[in-house]
Amino acid sequence: MTDKTSPTRRGAGRPTREQAEARHRELLDTALKLFLENGFEMTTIETIATEVGMTKRTVYARYPDKATLFLAAVQRAIERQIVPREVLEELDRGDLADTLEAIARMRIGQVMTPEGLRLQRIINTEGYRFPTIFTAHLAQSARPLIEFVAGLLDRNVASGAIAPTDTVLAANSFMSMVVGGSVRAIVNGRTPTREDIDRKVHFTVHLLLNGLRPR
Repeated sequence: MTDKTSPTRRGAGRPTREQAEARHRELLDTALKLFLENGFEMTTIETIATEVGMTKRTVYARYPDKATLFLAAVQRAIERQIVPREVLEELDRGDLADTLEAIARMRIGQVMTPEGLRLQRIINTEGYRFPTIFTAHLAQSARPLIEFVAGLLDRNVASGAIAPTDTVLAANSFMSMVVGGSVRAIVNGRTPTREDIDRKVHFTVHLLLNGLRPR
């Protein structure tokens, strides 16, 4: 007889640490999905527990209230959007324009994933109630990317490829121009084609670099 038990579901006996961690991740992912579908107010611990196949007591043993569970679920979603430094360094093509275009496409691609889209929408819908989720996303996911771009610009200022400038401000402007508009469109259901993304990214990167070239 085939065992149809999910590998993340608890079977007989005490679960292993790996099984417990998998069940915890399942809890957070399910909670975020329900918070987005139903809103924070209308989502209950009981609903989440039932959906994930846990008792309320099990959930409350880890999270004393709904707000704590919500923040933990959003934090997991943020962590899944963090790009490791080594991945960013692999995008460095040696040519500033090519590297900036690769970074932009990577970031837009993140938002287009189900996980990325879910995170952006939950920040948009619940950020007024929990402003810390916006600042956490900025600090942990967006700011390291901005700092990496600023470092690329610093290197090109030093080589004379671009004029001296406030590279952090330029990096913020880059992210806002080339990523921000696309993200808003995607979150609102207007998913661009790959050709649209490539065209906008190429145009905006070269517009930025034309403004930064030495005079």
